[in-house]
Amino acid sequence: MDLNQYQIVLVNLDPTIGSEIKKTRPCVVISPDEMNKYLRTIVVAPMTTKSRKYPTRIEIKYNKKVGWIVIDQIRTIDKQRIIKVIGRLSQPEIKEVKSVMKETFID
Repeated sequence: MDLNQYQIVLVNLDPTIGSEIKKTRPCVVISPDEMNKYLRTIVVAPMTTKSRKYPTRIEIKYNKKVGWIVIDQIRTIDKQRIIKVIGRLSQPEIKEVKSVMKETFID
């Protein structure tokens, strides 16, 4: 399965511990294409429909629903957890993800 940065993939996140986001849910691929091509793991940010505005959450419209990309729950998963590719972020959404990640982890 070819995976590209900023694709939306359906991922089985269970089993989880404590406050980690659970269940099978859409996630955004965060890792760059070079990593995605050669490693058996991939870095994703889970999505949720139950959230509020937080500095580390990006509101998007997906599948006619409002959802959030949860940058504060980024995790590395084995590609075996991925069920299928279900979409891709738009250019404005990608720009927002980059900005929030830079703000959160770099600046």
